[in-house]
This record gives sequence, structure tokens and C-alpha cells, in this order.
Amino acid sequence: MTSFSLSDLERIVAERASASSEQSWTAKLVAAGQPRAAKKLGEEAVEAVIAAISNDRKNLTDEAADLLYHLLVVLKIADIPLSDVLAELERRTRQSGLQEKESRPAK
Repeated sequence: MTSFSLSDLERIVAERASASSEQSWTAKLVAAGQPRAAKKLGEEAVEAVIAAISNDRKNLTDEAADLLYHLLVVLKIADIPLSDVLAELERRTRQSGLQEKESRPAK
């Protein structure tokens, strides 16, 4: 088991976001703006879904890593810390998923 965490990845994303665009993919994504970063996030999500449907464990692992990375880039651009997302997950998991969904306002 690894000791690497999403918090570690969040820190790395923040460090690389401030690097030169010529030296960092993260900096290049951040410089391109939220629409480009969000598009990459969507692409990775679709690729993860395809890998899951295909029962391709290795590819799903790889695509899940890409998905988490791109999600953290999108959150960085939006200035939403991972701790806010984790706090929301903590709030939601205090009850069952069905109860939590029922408590949400109708859209």
C-alpha cells in the first residue's frame, strides 16, 4: 500500500501550476483555462467509463489516476481546495446515500 494521498497530489498540482508552461503540463492546462481543463476532465471520465465497462483493470487504474489528476487541476483553477470536497463527502456520508439524495433540493 502506498502512502501517497490526494492531498499529496493536490500539493504537486499547486506547485506545478505555478511553473513555466514550457516545463509543466499542469501549468499549460492552467494557462489554457477552465474550459480546456474541464474538457480534459470529461475525456478522462469517458475513458474511465469505457475501461470499467470493458473490465480492463489496468486501463481503469490508469484512467482513474488521470481522472483524479485532472479533477484536482479543475479544482485548482476554480480555487476550490480538496478539503472542501472532502468536507462535503464527510457531510454526505453521515447518512445513507439514499437518504442524502432525498435531502437534496429538487433541480
